[in-house]
Amino acid sequence: MKEMSTVSNVTVAKPKKAGAISIADYGTTLPTDATSALDAAFENTGYVSEDGVTNSNSPESDNIRAWGKDIVYVINSARDDVFKFTLIESLNGTVLKAVYGSDNVTVGDNAITVKANTDDLPEKSYVIDTILRDDTLKRIVIPRGKITEVGDIVYKDEELVGYEISVTCMPDDAGNTHYEYISTESSNKAKAETTEG
Repeated sequence: MKEMSTVSNVTVAKPKKAGAISIADYGTTLPTDATSALDAAFENTGYVSEDGVTNSNSPESDNIRAWGKDIVYVINSARDDVFKFTLIESLNGTVLKAVYGSDNVTVGDNAITVKANTDDLPEKSYVIDTILRDDTLKRIVIPRGKITEVGDIVYKDEELVGYEISVTCMPDDAGNTHYEYISTESSNKAKAETTEG
């Protein structure tokens, strides 16, 4: 039986109130559902810009043509899985360590020191928690991600200082670049208040 068009399947995505994006060292135990508590090693990055999170996951292909120009075969040549978002808590030590590397950021009682250099950023694990319609929870888990691009950092009146970053997902041991978990439980409203679920 074919599915009918259903309005309740149409949704927007909002961040969890306690922050949508959490980061931990690669190898940290990962969640396998949308509601369970995150491992204590995950640190929250706080507010994200109003542009939210964008996932680029389109395959690239090469068309093989026959004599006469007809396409007779398509070869999938690549499928980059990239998440882009702007972290706007520029005074958050977790954010600064993500952008510059943990070894290059020192957070003291009343001071933060950042060293900008060409050190290679390590692979990290990312969790993105969102709330869909009717308190449906969706969690995106990136087991193995690496920041491959940081946008221009602008310092000016009436504009937030933010870090626009692109995280490129690499396959895990099972060959998957990210996972998506969705929960429609009736108890989700309370769980949506915190990042830990």
